[in-house]
Amino acid sequence: MQEDFSRITSFINSFNKDDEGYLGEIYENAIKDNVPVIRREARELLKVLIMMKKPSRILEIGTAVGYSSLYMAKYGSCNLRIDTIELDEDRADIAERNIERLGMHGTINVIRGDANIKLKELKGPYDLIFVDAAKGQYVNYYEEVIRLTESGGVILSDNVLAGGDILESHFLVTKRDRTIHDRMRDYLYTIKNDTRLETAIISLGDGMAISVRK
Repeated sequence: MQEDFSRITSFINSFNKDDEGYLGEIYENAIKDNVPVIRREARELLKVLIMMKKPSRILEIGTAVGYSSLYMAKYGSCNLRIDTIELDEDRADIAERNIERLGMHGTINVIRGDANIKLKELKGPYDLIFVDAAKGQYVNYYEEVIRLTESGGVILSDNVLAGGDILESHFLVTKRDRTIHDRMRDYLYTIKNDTRLETAIISLGDGMAISVRK
């Protein structure tokens, strides 16, 4: 079944076009250097949602090298403002260089530090929040993310299927990954049962949850 799903993903990606120019270089270099970036099939969904929602304020948790922020800025409105949080200083440096290179320093603001702390300092509201950081922390970010999302706003949570481990029982998961497994299961249960949200979980990429704040 996993092989069939991989074939389906490859088939879908055969229709997807690669980024041109420097944005494409950022993506390819990230893949080569094992930097976590959004999967090709998932970024197509992100693009369509950005174009449909036309957000003016986006919050991203997990900047990495700045690819997703730059991708969202490419398809967002002319008045778009993106705040993006990154814990790793080296990656934040690279992200800021990439943002400067593409002339997006007035659109994208990199916030350095632990999202658990930085989220509490933000005012909001945001009309779209993209959660794409350490999977074991999603449930810890949750209440602050809800606070910062306006009514009608969208919360995108990437990688919620945790490489397929989410399907297994606690004891069948590698011991070092059990905390992430349990926390992600808690997160999915929470977003599906919180009456403040309507959420769809889809098996695209490594899984994405799309939630709308009531």
